[in-house]
Amino acid sequence: MSELRITEIFHSLQGESSLTGLPTVFVRLTGCPLRCVYCDTEYAFNGGKKQTIDQILETVASYDCERVCVTGGEPLAQPECLTLLTSLCDSGYQVSIETSGAMDVSMVDSRVIKVMDLKTPDSGEMGRNRYDNIDSLDSKDQVKFVIASKTDYDWSTMQVAQYKLNEKLEVLFSPVYEKLAPATLAQWILDDRLEVRMQVQLHKILWGEQQGV
Repeated sequence: MSELRITEIFHSLQGESSLTGLPTVFVRLTGCPLRCVYCDTEYAFNGGKKQTIDQILETVASYDCERVCVTGGEPLAQPECLTLLTSLCDSGYQVSIETSGAMDVSMVDSRVIKVMDLKTPDSGEMGRNRYDNIDSLDSKDQVKFVIASKTDYDWSTMQVAQYKLNEKLEVLFSPVYEKLAPATLAQWILDDRLEVRMQVQLHKILWGEQQGV
């Protein structure tokens, strides 16, 4: 029987991506092979509780919500995540996954919206990016850059241009919470006439860094 280690399952508003503001059930898987310096979910690195896919689906269904986001940690670090994603799609949910970009996304169910990071220099994990993942993304997917500095911003704009990302899918630029002022990032984007979507983490504006919201 398929099992995954789960840190938490909760109902909240989506704080990031093009689905920002929409009620969503979050399934947070335990574990991550990366250690980004700005990580805000270190509590998901360890611990958690093993649950079967049927148990996860039962909890998700209890919230009576049509959208589910599978996140982490790094959810794809658990191979059975692929089975969970397909099971959620088969159950009729609109499913998204938040992934670091350090794991192969080619086997993710084609119905899933992939929100994939490309790790910037200041993350400390830029060397873990799998650029071949870009070939497995399509127009419903999104690439996210979490930006802590002008160095990060300049590097991100180069990746957008090199891989022609905004011709293929939606590109998200997000300032690191309490590290880079959102207005500063907004001005850089405007000054450069950059065709990307800037986002802030809505859940942190509403609830700060409280866990499980």
